[in-house]
Amino acid sequence: MFETCQLSEEVNMRILCPADAAVLADAYVRNREYLSSWEPERPREYYTEAWQAADIARRLGATEAGEGYPLALFAGNTLVGRFNVAGIVRGPFQSAGLGYWVDSEYAGRGLATAGVQVIVETARAKLGLHRMEASTLLRNLGSQRVLLKAGFRQIGMAPRYLQIAGTWQDHNLYQVLLHD
Repeated sequence: MFETCQLSEEVNMRILCPADAAVLADAYVRNREYLSSWEPERPREYYTEAWQAADIARRLGATEAGEGYPLALFAGNTLVGRFNVAGIVRGPFQSAGLGYWVDSEYAGRGLATAGVQVIVETARAKLGLHRMEASTLLRNLGSQRVLLKAGFRQIGMAPRYLQIAGTWQDHNLYQVLLHD
């Protein structure tokens, strides 16, 4: 469903594979401080190749079941961003959730916007989804701009929605409708 695509002259996006565990762990270690205020607190094991290998295997199992897609951005052999299409629900809902981050050295270059736009179009054209949802911390203006540029609209605010950086935090909720 998701084919490798070029997001910039230097960066492409593709589905993760088991061999990516080491570069994924390296990316998380490299961006640990940068991501710390935007993500849940992580156990020490999270930053290891073994933990990432197990997580990739679990997510690829969800891909085989049609329930999600683990994607990553690569500049050459360096992983520089992570996107998850997760929680795909079929039936009358036809919906999925979206989460993402871009490496601190690559942030601000339009890669998140390009990646989200590709994902939205693939969800529409190839996955047959009706909608996608995403959330951002209230202060995450950059991510809010990414979602708005990709056609998402804010649909509300959820108090104490997710535990981020050790604290239950409010989030803005967004969705994009993919079909009339």
